[in-house]
Amino acid sequence: MSEAPSPAHAVEVNVAAPLALLAEVTHRCPLRCPYCSNPLELDRASRELATADWIRVFGEAAALGVLQVHFSGGEPMARRDLVALVAHAARAGLYTNLITSGVLFDRAKMAELAAAGLNHVQLSFQDSEADNADRIAGLDGAHDKKLTAAALVREAGLPLTLNAVMHRQNLDHLPSVIDLAVRLGAQRLEVAHVQYYGWAIPNRRALFPTYEALERATVIVDAARERLKGVLTIDYVVPDYYARRPKACMGGWARQFINVSPAGKALPCHAAETLPGFDWPSLTTTSLSDAWYRSDAFNRYRGTEWMPEPCRSCDRREIDWGGCRCQAFAFTGDASRTDPACALAPDRPILDAARADALGPATDFVYRQIGGAPGA
Repeated sequence: MSEAPSPAHAVEVNVAAPLALLAEVTHRCPLRCPYCSNPLELDRASRELATADWIRVFGEAAALGVLQVHFSGGEPMARRDLVALVAHAARAGLYTNLITSGVLFDRAKMAELAAAGLNHVQLSFQDSEADNADRIAGLDGAHDKKLTAAALVREAGLPLTLNAVMHRQNLDHLPSVIDLAVRLGAQRLEVAHVQYYGWAIPNRRALFPTYEALERATVIVDAARERLKGVLTIDYVVPDYYARRPKACMGGWARQFINVSPAGKALPCHAAETLPGFDWPSLTTTSLSDAWYRSDAFNRYRGTEWMPEPCRSCDRREIDWGGCRCQAFAFTGDASRTDPACALAPDRPILDAARADALGPATDFVYRQIGGAPGA
């Protein structure tokens, strides 16, 4: 049962407990993907939460009413204590999901994770063709290691989801990506067009697809969904830059998900740390419950009272919850503005101009690296 919020501090006293905790246990990763959603300023290993702190967070999450924990990064398998973290989360009663590149997998580690109580694995793929996949990932041999990891997950009897991030440089291979998911025995495939946060922003021209390519991809996904009913579930995420209405980012600001950064900052989403003017709760000194219910950071954009027009009087205000605060800030410098992904937003011309620029000649990748993007 979740702890009731204090009316004296919470803006929205009826807010429910979060459904899921995204535990970004590290920013370390062997891959250098140019669309990584991690911030440009990556947390070094010396700043990561200690094992005991993560264990306490998982216990607090279960007490709060959280149902799922998603181990993410970076590459979560870069943490030597990952098996212990999974075991403690499982013992706390949380459904455990590992979001991984797969390149650090071996049979022994898979067996340890399964024995610890791991429930599910999400495995990322950069392409269906090894050469291009390795080029995008910035690591030779990565694709073959992923194929091995997928086989080990299925051998262990765990359900498998493939995450395929699609963009200008692999979108033509979408049919073979879908075939790969079926061949590897995945139950679910997430076809996710790049969302332009983190490292994707300096790589926008290298990644952004044309509208015609997006339309072809949508037709391919619709046909595959029909053809593979009962075999493969396909989730589909399109780029906001082509949207007419914004998405309910993370189900709405601090409504369904809580994110914890490697350094222990509690965030309403993985990109929120880029927003200035927030005192993000540190879970080294604050409980998960206080962060969720009582912090100004989490309450600031909950509900609808904060909304400007046209959101405030829109009949979709409790559907999209004003869209993405990080995107509003990225385009306007003000996180409280209407998300420019909405066709009704006063700032929509800014997004339209950014889309036109993104469709320019493709640039070379700026690969993810410690120290940030050059010139950032």
